[in-house]
Amino acid sequence: MKKLNVGLIGYGFMGRTHSNAFRKVNQFFKLDYQPVLKAVCARNEEKVKAFAENWGWESYETDWRKLVERKDIDLIDIGSPNNTHKEITLAAAKAGKMILCEKPLSMNAKEGEQMTKAVEKAGVANMVWFNYRRVPAIALAKQLIDQGRLGRVFHYRAKYLQDWTISSDLPQGGAGLWRLDASVAGSGVTGDLLAHSIDTAIWLNGHIDTVTAMTETFIKERKHALTGKKQEVTIDDACAFLARFKNGTLATFESTRYARGRKNQNTFEINGEKASIAFDLEDPHRLSFFDHKDDALSRGWRSIHVTDFEHPYMDKWWVPGTTIGYEHTFINALADFLGGLGTKSPARPNFRDALDTQYVCDAVLKSAKTMKWEKVGVSKV
Repeated sequence: MKKLNVGLIGYGFMGRTHSNAFRKVNQFFKLDYQPVLKAVCARNEEKVKAFAENWGWESYETDWRKLVERKDIDLIDIGSPNNTHKEITLAAAKAGKMILCEKPLSMNAKEGEQMTKAVEKAGVANMVWFNYRRVPAIALAKQLIDQGRLGRVFHYRAKYLQDWTISSDLPQGGAGLWRLDASVAGSGVTGDLLAHSIDTAIWLNGHIDTVTAMTETFIKERKHALTGKKQEVTIDDACAFLARFKNGTLATFESTRYARGRKNQNTFEINGEKASIAFDLEDPHRLSFFDHKDDALSRGWRSIHVTDFEHPYMDKWWVPGTTIGYEHTFINALADFLGGLGTKSPARPNFRDALDTQYVCDAVLKSAKTMKWEKVGVSKV
């Protein structure tokens, strides 16, 4: 196998998931490339050193610019907050590095356009970690749709619900709560949660044409974790929008961090002329399927246990009937990226795909302000 020296930026939640994927991918997938955990980067030297030792990174840096400049790094993996994605991407592309980037791609579509232009001009391999495409049940849904099993799609409805920001005592900002700080995150649930739902929807059903949205910030002021001072909250705590796909499908999307009892519920249901499918991340190894051509006496929703070797990715894991989890979606994604290197079918979603999602997010946030239907942007890059 060819060695691929990886430089990871960020040691938080995503840093852990990515490190785990880099360490395990060759143990389960036959690939031409082997990731080498060459260096991890973060500002806090004490913490990044401990992270490097725990996960087996050979070295560490405290300045991402030095990491990008290193001649022994082939690939830059961006797992840092959203407001850092653009600058790191531009530098890494200029240096000729392959780039993996956490979602959302950017703070807004304008930034995303610059990033997409940079990686495509440099000709570097790139992918965005929309890991839910690699849930076997969701990949199976894609397979059924591509086979025409649903026929014409009439309705798409999605929701992504959490409950962790309900307390008014929760601060905003800082290393742990930057997702509540718009200057770092760009937006709230729209970019953090609905970006996943939008990427999945585009992958399964094509481009979204127009949207009309509403957002709400339930707690208007929070203390900032760094200053201790109360300041205005400018992210969206909740978002709901209607959408029309270019193929005519009608859609509803909803997301909130104020759904008590929902820790990470990510769902979609698709209704077609021939069949319907439904998925819930809280029951991730199952895909619900209704086929109208079944005999009328036995027709009904069936629950497909997505663990057989015939199902996407499952032949790489355990025996049928056993399940895989959240961390495996990142390993599956990395395997697809590595498997696509040097081929005519590079892994997706790439930066351009993620830019399409960013256009939808921007249109949603704009609509929430104008209270009008908004046309989703189209790339001119």
